[in-house]
Amino acid sequence: MLGPVIRGEKCILRPPRKEDLSIIQRWFEDPEVIRFTPGIGPMSDSQEEEWFKRVGEDANAVQWVIEVDGKLVGVTGIGGINWRHGNGETGIVIGDKSLWRKGIATEAMALRTAFCFRELNLHKIKTRAFMENEASKRALQKAGYRESGIQREEMYKDGGWHDIWMGEVMREDWEKAQKTR
Repeated sequence: MLGPVIRGEKCILRPPRKEDLSIIQRWFEDPEVIRFTPGIGPMSDSQEEEWFKRVGEDANAVQWVIEVDGKLVGVTGIGGINWRHGNGETGIVIGDKSLWRKGIATEAMALRTAFCFRELNLHKIKTRAFMENEASKRALQKAGYRESGIQREEMYKDGGWHDIWMGEVMREDWEKAQKTR
């Protein structure tokens, strides 16, 4: 499903629109942008169209694009939502490299996390990152995620096996952290 508009101080999360696809496609063709993104790579126009169609129809996922000052800069969402067990797995890509390490991913994660707990009533949110992606792990930890394990040689990418850092945030821990802010 498409997520609602959520406004933060630095960025806005909004539902993706068809006209966003060419920008997203350009990011997914950039090896530097997709370096640490498991399962994401270049897509054809028809694959992008299919992704966009699926996003609007999937009742077990919520997808947003990230805007800064009216400019599309990234994508984020939660997928694989298990409503019975109250959990799902998140992901994020900041495609605009000029905004890397500017706090955009951290704020987008915080907005997404709040929505998942407050609106979707989830119990736990899971995520994964390549072990060598220190910036992503740091942003996730700032957003309240804790390490839950390491998957050794879980992903094969760029000619080699990579370990995957797994993180999670529990609703109860997140709520406690909100009270201390």
